[in-house]
Amino acid sequence: MVIAEGSKCCGALAHHLGQEKKAIEAAKANIIAWEPAGDAQSLDAIVINTSGCGTTIKDYGFLLREDPKWAKRAAKISSMTRDITEIITEIGLKNLTKTKKPNIVYHSACSMQHGQQIHYQPQKLLTDAGFQVSEPNESHICCGSAGTYSFLQPEIAQELQMRKVKHLVATGAPLVATGNIGCIMHIKQEIDKTYKIPVIHTVELLDWATGGPKPKSLG
Repeated sequence: MVIAEGSKCCGALAHHLGQEKKAIEAAKANIIAWEPAGDAQSLDAIVINTSGCGTTIKDYGFLLREDPKWAKRAAKISSMTRDITEIITEIGLKNLTKTKKPNIVYHSACSMQHGQQIHYQPQKLLTDAGFQVSEPNESHICCGSAGTYSFLQPEIAQELQMRKVKHLVATGAPLVATGNIGCIMHIKQEIDKTYKIPVIHTVELLDWATGGPKPKSLG
């Protein structure tokens, strides 16, 4: 595993705000950082653990498609980018513990299911790890975070937030899992007001199931 020095924000939020110049600058900075990271030709993948960022980085090739100096380099980086659940699916879960796992409800972020077309890998990984996984009603609908949407359209974002939390809680699961930081923060903001149900990154649960530490929010 190589952790590249000099990598920066993926540029997603700037892109959402229509600040194309800033988004392109961020993309170029990351391409420069990742290319020499163990020599990009020898890397198997660039692994992203938040789906909002992954969707943007997978789109670098399109973002820079008309720049002759960067188009090929950007396309290479995009082609190597994988969500962390894609990688874990490929290598498989190992050293699973026998610890009793709580039931969970899985929220699939828009950037995961719509942006990257990753539908079943996270749920299957959680099931294989020993969790009983529920899916909420209207699982295809946004939680209201949507990058900068919750700032630009707060009233509609709040409606979506409350609607999503209602469906998550209705499953009766004592724990919510999702693979995007924006969703975690947005859902947790509403769910903490009344229900106090932990909202945890999918990979934290998979790490725990394979011998890693128990997530702090589970006590």
